[in-house]
Amino acid sequence: MEKWPEIEKAATEKRRELVLQGNTIDKRISSIGGLTSSIYSLHLLNYLEVSQCPSLTEIHEDIQHLTNLQSLILCRNKLTIIPEVIGSLKSLKVLDLSVNNLKALPEGITQLRELNTLNNLDLLSTLVASDNLIEELCGEIHKLPALKVLDVSNNKVREIPSDLSSCPKLKEINFKGNKLSDKRLEKMVNGCQTKSILDYLRGKGRKQGEEGVDADRGHSADKKKKQQQQKKKGKETEEQDEEEELNRMVVKVLHISDVPTALTVKVSAEVKDVRPYLVCCTVRGMNLKSGNALKRFLMAQMKLHDDLCGKRTIATIATHDAQLLKGPLAYDVKPPTQLKIVPLGRREMTAVELIRHLHLEAEELRKQKKRQNVTGLHKYLQLLEGKSFYPCLVDAEGDVISFPPITNSEKTKIKKTTQELFLEVTSAANLQTCKDVMDALIVKMAELNKFTAEHQEEAGSDAEDPAAATETSSQLIVQQVRTVDQDGNLKVVYPSKTDLSKDISHLTVIW
Repeated sequence: MEKWPEIEKAATEKRRELVLQGNTIDKRISSIGGLTSSIYSLHLLNYLEVSQCPSLTEIHEDIQHLTNLQSLILCRNKLTIIPEVIGSLKSLKVLDLSVNNLKALPEGITQLRELNTLNNLDLLSTLVASDNLIEELCGEIHKLPALKVLDVSNNKVREIPSDLSSCPKLKEINFKGNKLSDKRLEKMVNGCQTKSILDYLRGKGRKQGEEGVDADRGHSADKKKKQQQQKKKGKETEEQDEEEELNRMVVKVLHISDVPTALTVKVSAEVKDVRPYLVCCTVRGMNLKSGNALKRFLMAQMKLHDDLCGKRTIATIATHDAQLLKGPLAYDVKPPTQLKIVPLGRREMTAVELIRHLHLEAEELRKQKKRQNVTGLHKYLQLLEGKSFYPCLVDAEGDVISFPPITNSEKTKIKKTTQELFLEVTSAANLQTCKDVMDALIVKMAELNKFTAEHQEEAGSDAEDPAAATETSSQLIVQQVRTVDQDGNLKVVYPSKTDLSKDISHLTVIW
């Protein structure tokens, strides 16, 4: 049996985390028809990631031996089935099955309570199964008592079970990209309104129950007709109220021609071999002063990184204080020894020094009993392995302000006083991925701004400017930014007319 050095190292050093991804791993999987059996002997693992391996189509039942697993990341493979024994992983908290070929969620997740045994997935809080071929979501999923995040976006689901509304801790659901039979529900889903969706499902479940009781009791046709009329009237009123609510979220787009001083980013030809795709824009009107607004924004960005950006393997977001930028900007590459940056919260250092520091910190964290998982920036170090050049965004003064996918600079760090943000999204995948992520980021910013405006009891609690407490406008102003090649030819401008327009029914865009 071929020995895998990563697994031997994990066993020798008694590691709690293991990440296997990319072409090298995929070739090994292809040659032996799956993962090596030695991986299932790493009983100390609490974090296992096997991703970006299209030759991986199934996971062996021996996965049940990894009883200490808390996070199992199996995204971006070609999995068609997950063994039911997944339910025996009693410590599992995070399960990511996104971007595979699954037609159904593993039954071990949803049917454990029917086995009349201890629900071994009592700790499962995050379930990601986006970008698969799932057609039906079993109603039993509501029996997961700790589930907080459920992502089944971009599948073939037609119905969302009403029982999902009784999942006690569910805070965030994503069913975008599914053609639901209930078009009103589909509209709400595309608006990312988790609370509204759960309320709607809860009401739908009650109505279904009431209709069943009425049928059993043989209520008269006249009463049914009256109920239908009331239901129709109520539905029209609710839809009208909902539409008014949604339309309060407004994004206004300023064209480059409207602002003579608009930023331009020049892209070098060398980035095509490293991280070729980039879109940028600036945003005004984001209230970061009030209460915990800045904290909520940073947490939202982190969540986008973990979910939509595939833990930065698909794309990376960076946010800057636009008033601290010195344009024009250049998107370029540098050798690791020549790339210097002042990383967030650190002193100036080269990329080599930063990577070395992060590796040392990761090793130290592994040795600490209470910090066994790799956290923070350390999770992304493997994305740079084998690279001779690193991508970077450089300002007019020659300072590196962004080093994707790792960090951006202290020089342009956003604060509560930031009034205008410069947003950048980079990717090695394709340009549309950058646009999709930027769309999602701006929509999230609009939602957060609206939330801050509507919860004035929080505003001003620790704001530096008392006037923030009286700010009620939630409109965002998005300024287009051009990226050009070295000869000044236009590569892309964001946003364009086709951006910020799909699946965002709760957003009004003014061009």
